[in-house]
Amino acid sequence: MNRRKFLSGAASAAVAGALAGETSARAETAQKHGDAAPAGGLKHPRAITMWEFSWVERRWPGAGFEDWDRALDDLCERGYNAVRIDPFPHLLAADPHKTWTLWPEWNTQCWGSPDVNRVRLLPALFEFIGKCKERGVMVGLSTWYRKDDADTRMTITGPEAMAQNWVKTLDLIRDAGLIDAILYTDLCNEWPGNDWAPFVKPQVSYGEWDQPVSLVWMPRAVALVREQYPEMPLLFSVATGSMQSFFVHDLRYFDLLDPHIWMAQQNAGEFYRECGYAYERFDAKGYTNLSLKAADAYRARPEYWQQGLVKGIDSFAEVSRKIGMPLITTECWGVVDYKDWPLLTWDWVQELCVLGTQHAASTGRWLAIASSNFCEPQFAGMWRDKLWHQRVTAIIRSAEISPELRQGRLYKRL
Repeated sequence: MNRRKFLSGAASAAVAGALAGETSARAETAQKHGDAAPAGGLKHPRAITMWEFSWVERRWPGAGFEDWDRALDDLCERGYNAVRIDPFPHLLAADPHKTWTLWPEWNTQCWGSPDVNRVRLLPALFEFIGKCKERGVMVGLSTWYRKDDADTRMTITGPEAMAQNWVKTLDLIRDAGLIDAILYTDLCNEWPGNDWAPFVKPQVSYGEWDQPVSLVWMPRAVALVREQYPEMPLLFSVATGSMQSFFVHDLRYFDLLDPHIWMAQQNAGEFYRECGYAYERFDAKGYTNLSLKAADAYRARPEYWQQGLVKGIDSFAEVSRKIGMPLITTECWGVVDYKDWPLLTWDWVQELCVLGTQHAASTGRWLAIASSNFCEPQFAGMWRDKLWHQRVTAIIRSAEISPELRQGRLYKRL
């Protein structure tokens, strides 16, 4: 089916042009010149991808990150110039040279390890960031607070302990001469989801960053890290929650927002409900349902699902305008969970990702944009389509940033 057929609205012509190869010259220029500013000295958004904990966990043969030079060279060839990784701050702070035993978050997904694994973080972290720096790839730091055999993350008893772990982590990176390679620091992924922040008491969940315990925790942790690193862009990435909360609560102590936006989560997760997918972690039935239903469900109502995605992007663009804060998005645009699997095709997912990328880029509110949350070597069906990545990253790296966002800690680091 013609990919352009589904692209509608203001973004259609630009996306279709990119898919036709009209931006290939820009892609070539971006790859050759990386951070070079255009006439007038203005900067463009970074093309970022989420490599979370896979960068160090997935190092067995065939896992995708056994050869960092190869993975990073392939990344640059596709036009990306930033990655988001987990430095495991709670483990680094406890013992930076220990070999840690990690337990799987799932066995249905391809992020990280599907079974028990062991990692040693130093000197691995320094080596990886150094290789990024050599290539002009900036590194966003985030953490999923992975569970080790002693469940060390549960020693985080409050924002002071969290901040102390991050300061120790940044100190190690600084002392290795690599702090200038860091784009920003996210103190917790999708805060305060109980998968990644089970230590928060009373327990809260995804989207509930506006609850009292969180509203006390976040500014305290940010302030303590900022005392030691005043020029570091800081935030907690959050699942969406109530959009109105972004206007009610003062988040000016953040330097940026990292909203994770997918078509599949619009309308309270309507698409996944229609397909019978419920984020199963250790049960294949969710992927069986996706295999049988997902592509057909999308193709039956493409414009409807696209409109939901565009609406989600517009909602955060409006948040950015009203509170004056820049955005990045590192997890996006089509479906949350997906992989190379029987009966799962990538074409319709890529179609949504082009639309999401183009629409976000057109708003001027994003300072870093991902193409999807599958832009990693282990997702072979997505990764091998080099031309697709080059065209998408050309859209990102030629986008304009709104004039009022051309300042601040994050913009300086672009």
